[in-house]
Amino acid sequence: MPVPRPTQSVSSGSRRAEDFLELVERAKRGRLKVYLGFAAGVGKTYRMLEEAHALKRRGVDVVIGFIETHGRAETAALIGDLEQVPKRAFAYRGVSLDEMDTGGVLKRRPQVALVDEVAHTNVPGSKNNKRHQDIDDLLDAGINVICAFNVQHLESLNDLVN
Repeated sequence: MPVPRPTQSVSSGSRRAEDFLELVERAKRGRLKVYLGFAAGVGKTYRMLEEAHALKRRGVDVVIGFIETHGRAETAALIGDLEQVPKRAFAYRGVSLDEMDTGGVLKRRPQVALVDEVAHTNVPGSKNNKRHQDIDDLLDAGINVICAFNVQHLESLNDLVN
């Protein structure tokens, strides 16, 4: 029996993109995309922000959960009109520290959240000890996450991996 052909031609690349988008939309658990770099300053955060703008132009509900610009003006400028979930301020040892408001991102329920600095240790008293655990909470809630991670942080897990 012959296989029915689509009435419109669709390139295999765009079909694959549509298939992935369908998977994302049907998934109960969010999908994770990681920008992996060998060191700080190689452009992971910048690329995440570029992708967020591209997604927003396509009508995807994308928010910034946490971005660290490291004082780079170009990175800060690229945030532009992207919605940011306000950070939570924590007092720790007499200093005010800003952390991702995971509860705020969960309440906002975007399709995609950007989360920088995956290996970050949260301030004592936070729900989770590490930011990667916050990301797990977002994924479990069905929120897709785009994040950035430095290879140098994997080195500290060498004994656990081997």
